Amino acid sequence: MKIPYEINNFILHFKTDLIFGQVDDIYRQLMEERTEYELIDLKNVSKIDSSGVALLEEIMKGRTISLININEEQKKVINTFKSRDFQKISKKQPVSIPERVYEMMLLAYYTSKEMLLLTAEVVVWSILDLFSSKGRKKGSVFQQSIVLGVNAFTIISLMSFILGLILALQSAAQLRQFGANIFVADLLAISMVREMGPMMTAILVAGRSGSSIASEIATMKVSEELDALKTMAINPLRYVIVPKFIAITFCMPLLVMLSIAMGIIGGLVIAITYLDLSMFAFFNELFTVLTIKDITIGLSKSFFFAWNIVLIGSYFGLKVEGGAEGVGKVTTQSVVVSIFSVIIYDAIFSLFYMI
Repeated sequence: MKIPYEINNFILHFKTDLIFGQVDDIYRQLMEERTEYELIDLKNVSKIDSSGVALLEEIMKGRTISLININEEQKKVINTFKSRDFQKISKKQPVSIPERVYEMMLLAYYTSKEMLLLTAEVVVWSILDLFSSKGRKKGSVFQQSIVLGVNAFTIISLMSFILGLILALQSAAQLRQFGANIFVADLLAISMVREMGPMMTAILVAGRSGSSIASEIATMKVSEELDALKTMAINPLRYVIVPKFIAITFCMPLLVMLSIAMGIIGGLVIAITYLDLSMFAFFNELFTVLTIKDITIGLSKSFFFAWNIVLIGSYFGLKVEGGAEGVGKVTTQSVVVSIFSVIIYDAIFSLFYMI
């Protein structure tokens, strides 16, 4: 059987007429082959009827495909029987580096503007809601505290304990060589309180709760629940986002303190079992080196990290497009951006507190 078409260089070349009686076989073969192509060449098509036009529309549905080498007779038939406009072929112009830089700067500008407006509105409503809860569901802040805070208790405790264990274990071998076993308490106190506790907690919360926030808001937008709230004269930001913002503001510092405590306990296990230190000596050294400034630095980071996670998750959730696939994309994007921004903020804080 003669093959009625050929595909090469992402171009579909028809070798036969697109008329009734041949279209079914062509369509069946194309669907079985499923080869990608971007152009359809009609140079060797001498006849085309309504069924041929229907074939073209079917294989071009939902795809960016253009027609080339169309003669006047083919244009007349297509214009007569088409149910939609075919995309006209246009040569892609290469984008220069300055244009790409400009596009990136423009995207960054509009994204920053939208993020700033969202932040301002959420902060304002959060402050107002501390005195009045008319715009939100009763008990929503407590519910979100359970979801964002209490339910994260186990994973943060376990990961922080293991992190403290590893930090102490890795440093113990070196400290023993110089008879400086006691300084493992100093290392744990500074690293867990100032850096590892807040950052580890923020990364875990971003992956666990940030993704949940983004997917919940994105699903509500896709299913038009946010539009329904607007129809009922309810502010979606105040009803959906503000309770999460208030809840994580109170929960994050507590989770950070939990992370610090579990990390120190993990280090204490190594200090007692491997470095032969007593519990009294360990905590005496720890409280000697630890200052109010260190605790203030660690807790101040937790607030910024918490707000960052909620606002980024909310932003991406509100920007969702499409259906279930779009929800998955924005959820992934929100987690990646949240974790990246947490690390960047932590670096900025570290530089700031060194000055």
